[in-house]
Amino acid sequence: MSIITAAAAAAVALSAQTGAHADPTPTKDEVKTQVDQLNEQAEVATEKFNAATEKQQTLQKQVSGLQDQVARQQAEVTTLQSTLGEIAAEQYRTGGISPTVQLMLSSSPDAFLGQADSLSQLGTSQADTLKTLKGEQSKLDQQKSEAQNKLADLEKTTQELKTGKDEIQAKLASAQALLDTLSRKEQDELRAAEAKAAAESATKAAAATPKADDRASRSETRTDLSGLPAGSYAATVIAAAEAQIGKPYGWGATGPNSFDCSGLMVWAFDKAGISLPRTSQSQMGAGQNIGTNIADAKPGDLIIYSGGGHVGLYVGNGQIVHAPHTGALVRHESATVMSITRIVRV
Repeated sequence: MSIITAAAAAAVALSAQTGAHADPTPTKDEVKTQVDQLNEQAEVATEKFNAATEKQQTLQKQVSGLQDQVARQQAEVTTLQSTLGEIAAEQYRTGGISPTVQLMLSSSPDAFLGQADSLSQLGTSQADTLKTLKGEQSKLDQQKSEAQNKLADLEKTTQELKTGKDEIQAKLASAQALLDTLSRKEQDELRAAEAKAAAESATKAAAATPKADDRASRSETRTDLSGLPAGSYAATVIAAAEAQIGKPYGWGATGPNSFDCSGLMVWAFDKAGISLPRTSQSQMGAGQNIGTNIADAKPGDLIIYSGGGHVGLYVGNGQIVHAPHTGALVRHESATVMSITRIVRV
């Protein structure tokens, strides 16, 4: 073997050894970190999916309305054309169709109206009918064009929905694949750790404010609302959200059996008679911007995270209630569990 060949073989062997050690099997903690990141990305993708779903529903209604308008307008144009046809038939019976009426029945009323001399030969009624036909035909053409544009927008949005759904499923599949690299024992340990953290957070939220004797029967997973004004929207919203604790996260879900993050907010605020936008991105602009300092938050405020990709409801004592991500349940958690983008007071 030549010196060059031997050196090349050694280099390949060294490279293989280096590659083998450069990408070791991730530890349980590393897997958890990566899974958390994928879940957060999936949650952001879910909110984009929600926005596309909302847009699709709006466009579908608009398209249906435009199609109805086009049908009615076409009927109007057809009626006017029939009226002109009757004029032609009458002229034929009385001596043939004049060039003027032939122009009237042409496919281009605009061209006829440009013939001032010909128009002057018409009776007032005939001229008015043709002018009306021109206007109605123009309106019909405009409505058809608008309907086509809306249909194109609807098709594009439908494709965005499919792409968004595929993105969410890919993120979740990647997260599951990472979890599958762990042993059953390690997976159980991760689930137990998450459940313990959620339970400790709930206990902390419940214990942070002393309960009055007449509220002693309140569940330990519920916030004490005695400090809030009776009948206030905040008390109603918090009670509604906390009543969903323990229900599963479901992407695109607004209850009653499962929720995504913004869907839980829509559900809770609806119980107080307040209509919120569907997505966390839209909810970011649904009220007064309080900033990002959690010390300025009040119970009932929305806490926006991840640039608008996630939302939770502030319940006081540094805690939120939210629907975290796929595989998790609605629960309490520290309000600083993620980087705060904005605190919103509705």
